[in-house]
Amino acid sequence: MTEIEDKAETVQLNIQRGDPDNGTYMRQYSIKVDSGMVILDAIHEVQATQAGDLAVRWNCKAGKCGSCSAEVNGKPKLTCMTKLSDYPTGKPIELTPMRTFPLIKDLVTDVSWNYKVKKKLKPYAHTQKSVVQDLRLKQIDVDRMQEFRKCIECYLCQDVCHVLRVHDLKDDFVGPRFLIWLANLEMHPWDNDDRLEEIKEDYGLGLCNITKCCTEVCPESINITDNAIIPLKERVADRYYDPLKWLYRKLFRR
Repeated sequence: MTEIEDKAETVQLNIQRGDPDNGTYMRQYSIKVDSGMVILDAIHEVQATQAGDLAVRWNCKAGKCGSCSAEVNGKPKLTCMTKLSDYPTGKPIELTPMRTFPLIKDLVTDVSWNYKVKKKLKPYAHTQKSVVQDLRLKQIDVDRMQEFRKCIECYLCQDVCHVLRVHDLKDDFVGPRFLIWLANLEMHPWDNDDRLEEIKEDYGLGLCNITKCCTEVCPESINITDNAIIPLKERVADRYYDPLKWLYRKLFRR
């Protein structure tokens, strides 16, 4: 027995198997693992030794593509960035697909709804008249854009959002990932489009009750709630619900 094999521990994985047509079930797998392994490594070990037909989506294995999203013990995680050592030894680890999206097979879900949502959002826009030759961005604007652009579209925030996960209001709410995208444009000093009416009426901002669950699961540590959703709510409130500002616009609107 080699030194590596001598240090290896046995871990039990309870993995959801099956598809919508044939039903789903939990299957137990025991594998030998090393302390440095992540959940995705363990899944690949199961594929290689016990279940060659186990379906799992992954790509970069570096926490940058967002492909390997799943739920570990009921919590949305990137499996390539979640260490086995983070969980108590001797207890099984349960792996299930993202609950918010339709199941394809095993740990793979259909996230195409997110791409359809993105297509209907107004993109960045400015006219040539709004371009100033010496236009500069303030550092606070740069920092905000850099934070929001860290999103890798893993859709863990979409998965954990109760509006989508529990109430399934996908026709009424775009979800935290796209509220980040909209906030980035609404607060961009060079963008001159107005999206507040759509954000209020069509994109479902009012359905979010700022529980911060999306912020908690973000693998890029984007402060989704405080830096994106709440500022959007404040802008909508200022325009549509502040009586003094409403009266001012009525009196002095050109």
